[in-house]
Amino acid sequence: MTEIQEVKPTINNEYLEMAFDNCIKCSTCKYSFSDFEQSCPSGEKFLFESFWASGKIRTARGLLLGDLKWTNELKDAIFACPTCGACMDACQAPHADYIVDIIESLRELVVEKIGPAHNQEKLVERTLNPEMWNPYGEKHSDNEQLKKKYNLPDKAEWVYYIGCTSNYRQKSLRDSTLRLLKKVGLDFTLIDEHCCTSPMIRTGQTQYSKDFMTYNVEKIKEAGAKKVVTSCAGCYRTLKKDFEKFGVEYDFEVFHTVELLKNLINSGKIKIKSEYNKTVTYHDPCHLGRHMGLYEIPREAYKSIPGINFVEMRRNRNHAWCCGAGGGVKIGYPDWAVEISENRLLEASETGASVLSSTCPFCKTNLGDANVKYNYNFEVLDLVEIIDQLEIEVNT
Repeated sequence: MTEIQEVKPTINNEYLEMAFDNCIKCSTCKYSFSDFEQSCPSGEKFLFESFWASGKIRTARGLLLGDLKWTNELKDAIFACPTCGACMDACQAPHADYIVDIIESLRELVVEKIGPAHNQEKLVERTLNPEMWNPYGEKHSDNEQLKKKYNLPDKAEWVYYIGCTSNYRQKSLRDSTLRLLKKVGLDFTLIDEHCCTSPMIRTGQTQYSKDFMTYNVEKIKEAGAKKVVTSCAGCYRTLKKDFEKFGVEYDFEVFHTVELLKNLINSGKIKIKSEYNKTVTYHDPCHLGRHMGLYEIPREAYKSIPGINFVEMRRNRNHAWCCGAGGGVKIGYPDWAVEISENRLLEASETGASVLSSTCPFCKTNLGDANVKYNYNFEVLDLVEIIDQLEIEVNT
């Protein structure tokens, strides 16, 4: 990657202007609209109006009009939020679908005026380091060793975009995905990927995002790929939604692994032969569910597994409680992130499931951390890790 140039972020005033006239502080955003369940981890933790979506919008309005001063005391109310999107689902006002965009645009403005939230600056510092290119501070992998291990070509129809969390923290998910893609005969390869910049975008530190996006697009083009698959919900949202927001063009299709699996199963190209005789409950990742609308496809994939006893948690689909890791909360407020996850584990325990599963490595990480801390004794597995354990018949 050539030398990175800092680009002053273009704050999307279209989103911020929505903070002026649409929110009437009706408090609908505080609860799941259908059953009045608690839905906002931030508001329920801090119990002060500024921490709910309506309060953040009011804060944005005050800052833009000059009624509030730019002080560090504002940061917790703005950044202590996993941007899970539950407020978007509950809100009935015209700006409902854009509440997370408003919050992220506000964060960009805060970073520009008074700097990022505590610890979140590390996400950029590490990712800019040419020995890392990832927010975890791990030595960069160009994925060449993985290509050799799995005998992958330099050019292929598909690219598996691993994502930083799978490549540096959830390697079992990465390896399960690689084995599965090989097993089903997919024509795929890997690239020397750099961070998709989802962590930067969620924390308002967007000044380098477009450079990283452009780099990854070029690498995918060099591989000759027309399709990209990722097992990370955050990468999926970034590739499909944020690249467009930042004006980065590409000519390939983007899939999450659950979409690929569903297509392979429905078309009869693969058939799962062995049984998985366990009770499994599914946690909807916010970036896959509320952010991108994928609710039924994962469930169809789970239910296609012979022998599985698939059970739902009380809050599921668009009403699912966040795992607590997103929006920069995992690095900025690590203890609270795990505390949020404990609420999800409690719900999972009510189902009688022994396996808590998701389709996002970030969710898997935080749910796993809470599972250990609070002694819940779940198997915390990704869908791909479950299917990787099973016998698959491939029909060419």
